[in-house]
Amino acid sequence: MTLPAEPAQPPPDCPLCPRLAALRQANRAAFPDWHNAPVPSWGPRDARILVLGMAPGQRGANRTGRPFTGDHAGRLLYATLLRFGLAEGTYEERPDDGLVLTGCRVTNAVRCVPPANLPEPAEIRACNGFLAGELAAMPNLRVVLALGVLAHNALLRVFGVPAARLKFAHGALHDLPGGLRLADSYHVSRYNTSTRKLTTEMFEAVVSDLVGLASREPGGT
Repeated sequence: MTLPAEPAQPPPDCPLCPRLAALRQANRAAFPDWHNAPVPSWGPRDARILVLGMAPGQRGANRTGRPFTGDHAGRLLYATLLRFGLAEGTYEERPDDGLVLTGCRVTNAVRCVPPANLPEPAEIRACNGFLAGELAAMPNLRVVLALGVLAHNALLRVFGVPAARLKFAHGALHDLPGGLRLADSYHVSRYNTSTRKLTTEMFEAVVSDLVGLASREPGGT
């Protein structure tokens, strides 16, 4: 099978969001050894699962250049992907740890780190075209795992579906155009796991379900 063309990625000096561009420049001055640029997607494009986060963390992906790598959120995410056979190797919180994604691809709704870890609506809209490109470049995609309401709504925007029509709820499954399924989970953030809003068992249950969904052929039940 020939894959579609590699999806467009925002350039290192992407000018679409002035507030995020200003933070990148400040980070480059303060931390010149960090990635400090839009964080590219990671994982095979022929995967059936796309994990969609919110935005890079300041000391996580913005530092390392790999989604969910280097901060607390990656610990539960990658441990779970490894447990369910969607990755191989060992996650050691650095991009050269040898971890390989085998059954999923990982990206963010917003590619640059935002101030206070919170993108503004205009920034989510500006980055939405890159998310649409990711979906178009994954011909086998069956399920998108949205980590949090922001990711959920960003995915709905790609399809022109009003957020009020398909509301976010942890553990919920939604049908999208083209036979795609949307699976919701609370974000794997330090706050959610430390307050036990999201437990390991809760997250594993969501991933277990979506692995089953992704393994079915289109039109299967």
